[in-house]
Amino acid sequence: MLPGPGEVLHFSEDPTIERFVPHVAATAQQPEAYVWAVDALNAPCYWFPRQCPRVCSWDASPPAGVARVHAVEERWLATVRATTLHAYRFAAADFEPFGDRPHAHVATHPVVPLGPPVPVDDLVGLHAAHGIELLVLPELEEHFADVRERGREFSGIRLGNAGIGPGGPFPTRR
Repeated sequence: MLPGPGEVLHFSEDPTIERFVPHVAATAQQPEAYVWAVDALNAPCYWFPRQCPRVCSWDASPPAGVARVHAVEERWLATVRATTLHAYRFAAADFEPFGDRPHAHVATHPVVPLGPPVPVDDLVGLHAAHGIELLVLPELEEHFADVRERGREFSGIRLGNAGIGPGGPFPTRR
């Protein structure tokens, strides 16, 4: 599920949102209120349950045939398989890129989707259909360190939840 020309997307597990109002997210690192959306490059990083920790990486100038790589912890795989997301489409003109190397787009005013949300299920199959390798790992820390060391472009999302499963904390490994 990617945005069409002139569109950006917002993914949610809630299929009932009719109007998006700027707010300061609980995980925000800035005090401004925004409505967040993503473009085609970054949309695949959101093909996961909201709270799922993941590392998404790609080469800035990939050789032909080199796919993106996304990684999740094995404790999240059943939730990834069971989750249905809803893609809300917005006019890109209502948003502006966020930051110098934008990973997202923001609106500072309320926005209404272009139509009803599109259900997005089979998130594992969606990755495969778009040529994105989905790694399922015991832990993300070593993989994330490797991605940064190799100088790949990356997005680390909800990494504060790494080591914590969808049902809560797991005992410390020994």
